[in-house]
Amino acid sequence: MPRDSDIPPESFDEILAWFSPDREVAWAVFVDLRRSLIKIFGWNHCVDPEGMADETFDRVARQVHRLRSTFEGDPKLFFYGVARNLIKEYHKKVKSFVAIEGVDLPANQTDEEEEESASLRAECLEACLQELSGEKRDLILAYYAKEKQAKIAHRLEMARQRGVSMETLRVRAYRIRATLEKCIERCLEAAGGKQ
Repeated sequence: MPRDSDIPPESFDEILAWFSPDREVAWAVFVDLRRSLIKIFGWNHCVDPEGMADETFDRVARQVHRLRSTFEGDPKLFFYGVARNLIKEYHKKVKSFVAIEGVDLPANQTDEEEEESASLRAECLEACLQELSGEKRDLILAYYAKEKQAKIAHRLEMARQRGVSMETLRVRAYRIRATLEKCIERCLEAAGGKQ
């Protein structure tokens, strides 16, 4: 799902306030809801359940100010409705993909070639990380430091420490990652020309 950066940082705080006036209760609802959404997207065979859960929150964040005064009932139900629409969009897109059966694929790399390729990518990543400012390097390394449930709590803590919303943190990490990917591509192309 595409990521947008036009979401106001205060939207996440407004979502939490919509869940509960008690900040701790709101965080618990957020974590539980996000976990539920990830499971729902997984059960519906979506390739990126976490990304789609984030997209659900992003879509609600864009209209949370209006929703708080107009939506009646449990806010989680609105999130589930948005998730249902995302699943429909996802399956519609999946149907439009062309199957690769019958397409000639390049020959598989040998183990040695794969190791060499992975080693070159690692060298390029390390070089590109060194080109980042210390602050950006620390942020991106911390952002991808944990896995599974620990990752969610870690990123929430990172956002809290920086005094920004999850959306803002996610956008910052996305921009740094995009910069790294371009740098790595240039590095790999330059290395390919030397061989």
